[in-house]
Amino acid sequence: MSEPELLIPLDKYLAAGIHIGTQVKTRSMEPFIYRVRSDGLYVLDIRKTDERIRTAGRFLARFDSSRIAVVSARQYGQRPARKFSSIIRAHTIAGRFIPGTFTNPSLNRYIEPDIIMLTDPRADSQALDEAAKALIPVVALCDTDNSTSNIDLVIPTNNKGRRALSLIYWLLAQQVLRERGEIPPDGEIPVSVEEFEAIVKK
Repeated sequence: MSEPELLIPLDKYLAAGIHIGTQVKTRSMEPFIYRVRSDGLYVLDIRKTDERIRTAGRFLARFDSSRIAVVSARQYGQRPARKFSSIIRAHTIAGRFIPGTFTNPSLNRYIEPDIIMLTDPRADSQALDEAAKALIPVVALCDTDNSTSNIDLVIPTNNKGRRALSLIYWLLAQQVLRERGEIPPDGEIPVSVEEFEAIVKK
């Protein structure tokens, strides 16, 4: 049986550095690791990343978009998270996550999402903890050094790189709209991947 075609050409994944992990691997991320480089960096399996983007697209498409919360404390993840949210019409929490956002109804920022999407489980640990307490399912972008505890769906990727984050969120937005039937199964969103990329201040 031949392997399914990737969502985008392999060289585009490689150019964005989606596969470049860290020099640390957790046991829970071992199944997604392809090899270790001579410099000690763990390399993620792009086919598994591609497969999980499809799965996450199907999963997120089942939820009412206004009940999806996308969280990103990490600087390079904030613009991609906001862009992704605007395209799929979800709620974004970018920057500092206010404690109690998912657990304290008396807080004026309190929301009750049906699902949350995290850019980095470590940087977004407060949101992850609160989601676990409130029994909210979690989709998360996980690097080789992340723990996957309390995460329902892992998308293995470099979750620190500017270009990697913009490409992952661009592909996810496209897959969600495809699964919803808002664009054809092979259609593209009318927004370029560059528009997802965090702007670096010189």
